[in-house]
Amino acid sequence: MTNLNVPGLDLAAYMRDVGERARAASRVLARASTASKNAALESAAVALERDGKRLRAANARDVDASRAAGDDAAFVDRLTLPQSGIEAMAEGLRQIVALPDPIGEIADLKYRPSGIQVGRMRVPLGVVGMVYESRPNVTADASALCIKSGNACILRGGSEAMHSNQAIAECIHDGLAAAGLPKDSLQLIATAQRWDCSQPWTGTSMC
Repeated sequence: MTNLNVPGLDLAAYMRDVGERARAASRVLARASTASKNAALESAAVALERDGKRLRAANARDVDASRAAGDDAAFVDRLTLPQSGIEAMAEGLRQIVALPDPIGEIADLKYRPSGIQVGRMRVPLGVVGMVYESRPNVTADASALCIKSGNACILRGGSEAMHSNQAIAECIHDGLAAAGLPKDSLQLIATAQRWDCSQPWTGTSMC
């Protein structure tokens, strides 16, 4: 995953592309079988365990930068991802695999006076966006919950955890690919740039 912290990046165009790819992936994921979604999460869990050394090295880069920046001990502790944390992420994915698939569940079935039976069916939302900071494990947890519920996700972790989040996202991508699901089901924003809210509204920006 490429880091896009480069001068001159057209942030609006980049985000539009991310959104369009997420939307396309969401249509595939919404039709995916429970078995395919579970296979993706199990393969991602295996990838996390397999790549523990690489994950810890990526996290060490973030932790070293955080300490150099003078962040307090509590902040650094939230950012740190030990081997036990990697194992917990993998176990968390497997716990989500064990959950029943919510998609297609029907509740509150009632007969109308006309004789028609109506109820509520759970369906995917489509694309879920999430902004969070510090804790890299959120990347695994959030993406897994979205995949299980048939939703593509766009995640914006804190810049302090950029290397850790990218390494974790690559493991999730490995799981998606192994199950034949689109990698764009999970997209991690690869830049720390923010929209300048002093700029005029263009119809594509959000502050």
